[in-house]
Amino acid sequence: MTTNALRIVKALGIQVRTIEYEVDEEDLSAIAAATKSGIDLDRIFKTLVAVGDKTGPFMCVIPGSAELDLKKAAKASGNKSVAMLHLRDLEPLTGYQRGGCSPVGSKKRMPVYVDETAQLWEELSVSAGHRGLQMLLAPDELLRASDGEYADLV
Repeated sequence: MTTNALRIVKALGIQVRTIEYEVDEEDLSAIAAATKSGIDLDRIFKTLVAVGDKTGPFMCVIPGSAELDLKKAAKASGNKSVAMLHLRDLEPLTGYQRGGCSPVGSKKRMPVYVDETAQLWEELSVSAGHRGLQMLLAPDELLRASDGEYADLV
């Protein structure tokens, strides 16, 4: 399966592997993705969309085992306050469904912040833009593909 995210990554000449797994619509959690794909939960990074009072929407890419710290997200993005994007706004804004939101290739370009712990891994996993499809790539290559930056988010 080819997605917009994978097309962008490959067009940049980035080494990427994909893993597909069966999706349970009732459980779209990172824990389920880790269990079904066989990837360590700390190496699967989930993409969350937040909205800042000054900057508007931005993406936070954090380990599957962690929770986003909204104060840290606000500091990283230059906002005073941050709230999570309403789920109903996710697909119109990003072009992605919940459980398949990739930090690469979003419909609307927005800042991407990747938790600094990503640098601990040679290769990490993020959604390839479709439920049940993960792409594995080097953290610095994820930054290049998403035009992102490292930040303390958890």
